Amino acid sequence: RKKCLLCNNVLMIVAATIMGCSKISQSFEMILIGRFMCGVSLCVPLHHQYVGEISPRKLRGFANSTSSFFWTLGKAIGQISGQRELLGSRSLWPMLMASCGLPALVQLVTLPFFPESPPYLLMQKGDQEGCKKAIRQLWGEGQHQAEIDDIMKEKATMKNTKILSVLELVREPAFRWQLYMIVILTATIQLCGINAV
Repeated sequence: RKKCLLCNNVLMIVAATIMGCSKISQSFEMILIGRFMCGVSLCVPLHHQYVGEISPRKLRGFANSTSSFFWTLGKAIGQISGQRELLGSRSLWPMLMASCGLPALVQLVTLPFFPESPPYLLMQKGDQEGCKKAIRQLWGEGQHQAEIDDIMKEKATMKNTKILSVLELVREPAFRWQLYMIVILTATIQLCGINAV
């Protein structure tokens, strides 16, 4: 989870750099490439997953809702910053386009100090000591055996569940309509311009 977020932040910084340099290069294609890279990035689902997994159970819903709050706040700040009086002017718009790299840079610098997700450590890596250490680092000292037991129950449940590959998922008739809906919704979100806003 953490490595994916770090790689994703590098992608966002590269996209921001490309868009920020588009005026100097006099290339609108660089804006298209940068926006495409921003659209391809997995920021939102990765953040929700990581934040949800590192939060204690009683704060998990609150933590996931704060992610959405900050996502919306970022859009509002982008709209305000895009006014002609601020960064929407003829000379400053490249800074506005490159501003998406600032949160990515902050996260790229701070994220290495956070531990990997405890459920990931226990369920995928099988590292019980690493899981306990990550829980202590995130939630402080105390009794966290109940949370570890919950993760173990989830792991036992996952053993009985068949995980499909992407190709198997596409071929499975039972999931076809759900897959069509997800693809259509995701494609239309990308086409509606919400990322540009």
